[in-house]
Amino acid sequence: QLQLVESGGGLVQPGGSLRLSCAASGFTLNAYTIGWFRQAPGKEREGVSSISKSGIYTKYADSVKGRFTISRDNVKNMVYLQMNSLKPEDTAVYYCAAAALAWNSVPPLDYAMPYWGKGTLVTVSS
Repeated sequence: QLQLVESGGGLVQPGGSLRLSCAASGFTLNAYTIGWFRQAPGKEREGVSSISKSGIYTKYADSVKGRFTISRDNVKNMVYLQMNSLKPEDTAVYYCAAAALAWNSVPPLDYAMPYWGKGTLVTVSS
């Protein structure tokens, strides 16, 4: 069964950085388009960023542009979300999700991804 596992969350001060990782179990991650999503307490889940299978094309939510960077290592079978200049409003559970799309396809950030991890908590607080 296709499983995604996020890691790298934790407590960080405002202005700090974290790198989240998304690993695959039971399948090859580079066969899927990957998205990062987050859900803050009391709020709806929102798309943060996504990356094509090729790794060439990416998309970001306006709220994280210039601060977050999505990347993938298809040799290591990993996808990353580098988060810099973190703000308290970035506090949320972060999820990675996968969809089998075309090689250079990057879906809208509200795309209904079929496969999800269980999430990792990021808390930005002083």
